Parts: sequence; C-alpha cells; structure tokens
Amino acid sequence: MDDVDRALLAELQADATQPYAALGKAVGLSAGSAHERVRKLRERGVIRRTTIDVEPTAVGRGVLSFVMLQSNAWMGDPPTRDALAAIPEIQEAHIIAGSASLLVKIRTSTPEQLQAVLRRVFDVNGVTGTQTIVVLETFFERPLNVTDAGPTR
Repeated sequence: MDDVDRALLAELQADATQPYAALGKAVGLSAGSAHERVRKLRERGVIRRTTIDVEPTAVGRGVLSFVMLQSNAWMGDPPTRDALAAIPEIQEAHIIAGSASLLVKIRTSTPEQLQAVLRRVFDVNGVTGTQTIVVLETFFERPLNVTDAGPTR
C-alpha cells in the first residue's frame, strides 16, 4: 500500500459515493486508474465493505452501551460467536484481555430494551456475568486514520 492508496481510502471514507473521476482528480489519477486501484483494494480485503453512517437516534437506537462479558468458556468458538451474532442489537464483539473475556457494543431504543438484550446475553452458553457501561453522550467518533504510515499487507 502506497501513499496514493492511503489517499484514495481517505477520500472514500469522506464520501464513498463520489464518482471515480472526482476520486481520481483528488489524488492525481485518471478515473480509470482510481477505479482499478479501488478494485484491487477490495480484492485484497483492505476495503471490507461500502456502507453509510446512520444517526442512531434518528432510527430509534439512541441507547449505546458497552458490555464486558465474563465467561467460563472461550467466547470465540462458533456456538458462542453464533449465538451472540444472532442478537441484532449487538453491533460489535471483541475478544479482550483482562477481567472479562469479551467486549460487546450494543445499541437499543430504551433502557428496558437494553435489559431485555442483557437477559438474552445471559442465555448464551458460557456467559457467567456482565459489566455494563451506558454511554450518556458521544461527543466524537472518528474513522480509522488511513493516512498515518503503518504496516501494510
């Protein structure tokens, strides 16, 4: 990955709907060259998907929480992973080091719905406890900074 690839990624993060002509112009390439580089970034798995960023409160998902799960089993195995993935309010799940085994990000409409989700989490085989942090306000979130030089694939 070179600086042009990183610049393309930054442009796509800012607006993934822009035409290849505008994308190429922004990074000093022709539309065709920009298209080819983006295709290769997708093939290599650098670009995992193209999506939109939805305001959670606008779609009734204003309660954000992070929940650490304690367990008596490895949380990354398929039965556990699949059971947690089947709970649609869980947006992310991360195996972590420390007192908990897994960190999940949950978005719900109300605290009562969060409680219902936590009950479903407790039904997952291996889960022995939770510690929930409810977010009161998010004052910023940022995408991954792809222009910082780092290891490449």
